[in-house]
Amino acid sequence: MRYAALDGGKRLRAALVYAAGEALGAALPALDVPACAVEMVHAYSLIHDDLPCMDDDDLRRGKPTLHRAYDEATAVLAGDALQPLAFELLAQDPALKLSASRRIEMIMTLARASGSLGMAGGQALDLASIGTNVTLSVLEDCYARKTGALIAAAVRLGALTAETAKPERVDALTGYGTALGLAFQIADDILDVEGNTETLGKTAGGDEARGKPTYPSVLGLEGAKHEAERLRTEALESLRPLGDNGRLLETIAEFVLSRRR
Repeated sequence: MRYAALDGGKRLRAALVYAAGEALGAALPALDVPACAVEMVHAYSLIHDDLPCMDDDDLRRGKPTLHRAYDEATAVLAGDALQPLAFELLAQDPALKLSASRRIEMIMTLARASGSLGMAGGQALDLASIGTNVTLSVLEDCYARKTGALIAAAVRLGALTAETAKPERVDALTGYGTALGLAFQIADDILDVEGNTETLGKTAGGDEARGKPTYPSVLGLEGAKHEAERLRTEALESLRPLGDNGRLLETIAEFVLSRRR
């Protein structure tokens, strides 16, 4: 579990928790809890995503994937253990000084983003699409679940930590997270085409080699870049109600798109 969760990675989802919570005035120590929770769910998803029965990858974050460093059974169990630990944190960590109803809302946010309507369902759609020609709407649905749901949940978790925040501000951040989540996966597609293994920390060109539909394969490389840019603009527009409090979230959106430039 430590091998997968504590070494390497950009910690983008945790950064989004902190930035969203800070924008609405949440206490920093309280934000540690949802930031850790969302990273644990993300780490578990990467462990399982890399397994031979899924994407069958040998590298993750510049080092051997967990099932290569240990074995497949250990990888499955490590992922299985990281996921419930995330919900345990949200349920009872004392640093999260929130009402029981707010804790339940946070647990539900992370659960929906992780399950059949979110990350796991998106991965199922992703596997089913290998070797097929999918429409843009099907690909967008897959990406919104597979990657976008957890990124949007990270933003919402940060916002929910500010218990006195106005609902319209929480909604603004939810719109930002939804657009950013889809933009992130498209940028990842572009990097898989234009990047290299050393920079990516995983095998470059893996999507094409496996016959996976991507935004570049459906829209072309320039079309994918245009769509990523459109979503970045949409994300930034969602932050308008926050004024200067949304500056850090703007910077993170720029970082997401800079990955593919």
